[in-house]
Amino acid sequence: MPTALVLSAGGMFGAYQAGAWSVLSRHFQPDLVVGTSVGALNGWAIAGGCSAADLLAMWREPATAGLTRMRFPLIPWNGCIDPAALDRQVRDWYTRFKPVVPYSATVVEVPSLRLVRVPLERITPEHLMASCAIPFGYPPVKINGKHYVDGGLLDVLPIWAAAEMGATRVIAVNVLPLMPSLPLRGFLRGVRLLGQKPARVAGLDVVTISPRTRLGSVRDALNWTPDNVRRWIQRGEDDAAAFPSSSPAAS
Repeated sequence: MPTALVLSAGGMFGAYQAGAWSVLSRHFQPDLVVGTSVGALNGWAIAGGCSAADLLAMWREPATAGLTRMRFPLIPWNGCIDPAALDRQVRDWYTRFKPVVPYSATVVEVPSLRLVRVPLERITPEHLMASCAIPFGYPPVKINGKHYVDGGLLDVLPIWAAAEMGATRVIAVNVLPLMPSLPLRGFLRGVRLLGQKPARVAGLDVVTISPRTRLGSVRDALNWTPDNVRRWIQRGEDDAAAFPSSSPAAS
C-alpha cells in the first residue's frame, strides 16, 4: 500500500514542514513524494535523502531571507521579488539531491489555468522554479514555449497528484489550511472558479498535519525572520508529535 508524503504551498511557512518532517522521519519513509510551491522544494530534498537535520539547518540559515527579497524598480507584470536567490538555491538543491523515490511537483500553466503534475523524469530546475513562482511575486517561468506559475494557485495541497501516482495512503503537511488574509482568499476563490479543478479523489486514506491556528500574515509568509522560523519549526514538531498512532505512518 504505497504511502505518499504530500507537502503544501506556503512560502516561508515551509519551515513548519521541516519541523513536522523532523518528527515524521523517525517513524516512516514515504514511498513517493508530492509537493507544490515551497512544498516542492522541501519534497525534492526529502525525496533526495536530505536529512531532517540538514533541512532544518537550511530553514534556520539567515541567507534564506534572500529568497524573497523585493526588487527595485518594481516591475508588477514580471513579479516584485528578485528571483536570483531562489534560482541559485533551486539549482543547488537540484544538483545536491536526486530523488530516490517517485516524486512529482505541481505547477499551473497560464493563461489557461491548467493544473499540471510534473513527474520526476521530466523535472528540471525550471519546473521547481515554476512551482514556486507565486503570481505577482516571482515572474512566470517559460518551459518549452509555455508559461507556468505556482501550483498552489489552484490547489494548495495536491493530494490528487499522489493518487495519480498510485498512492493509497497519504500523510499530508498543510501549512495553509486557511489563507492568511481575506483579500487573498477572495482572489484565490475567483481564480479557482476560472481554472481547472483538482481531480476528485476517493478511497484514499489521508491524514493531514496542519497548524490549528494561522501561522502568520501574508507579510510573514514572504519574510524570513529567525523568531518566526524557530516558532514555526517548533509548531511543526509539536503537531507531528501528536500524530495518532493509528495513522498510516504507524503501519
